[in-house]
Amino acid sequence: MNLREAIIEDYPAMHRVRMSVKENILNNPSLVTEEDYISMVTQKGKGWIYEMDEVVVGFAIVDISTQNIWALFLLPEVEGKGIGKKLFHTLLYWAFQQKIDSLWLSTSPGTRAEYFYRQAGWKSTGITGTGEIRFELTKEEWFLQDASK
Repeated sequence: MNLREAIIEDYPAMHRVRMSVKENILNNPSLVTEEDYISMVTQKGKGWIYEMDEVVVGFAIVDISTQNIWALFLLPEVEGKGIGKKLFHTLLYWAFQQKIDSLWLSTSPGTRAEYFYRQAGWKSTGITGTGEIRFELTKEEWFLQDASK
């Protein structure tokens, strides 16, 4: 098992993971391009890859320019093994070191992701124009939660 920073060459593997999910399905794959992934991991933010036996099984990307968690996806067969939590913790720790005070994300209602974010202490702040739940977490809230563990 290996957790490492994402690089440009990881695009095909990240996209394969993204397209494998059973919830929060990307209905139009052309909406997220190779250029989007590359921009996110080289200019706008940072990403991490989780590998098992040299195969990418999950990834997470934060967009610092918009203070948004852009992606956190796992292959369905590795869900529930703590990989998402490891990626998430790594992402949050790095993001909150970047002089930002809060992060936001959105996800479809009634999904495992919604449950995951609520359990992690994220606060629902409304519904997006596409019907997703918008969540926010402040740096202070996260460090207080992290310190209590």
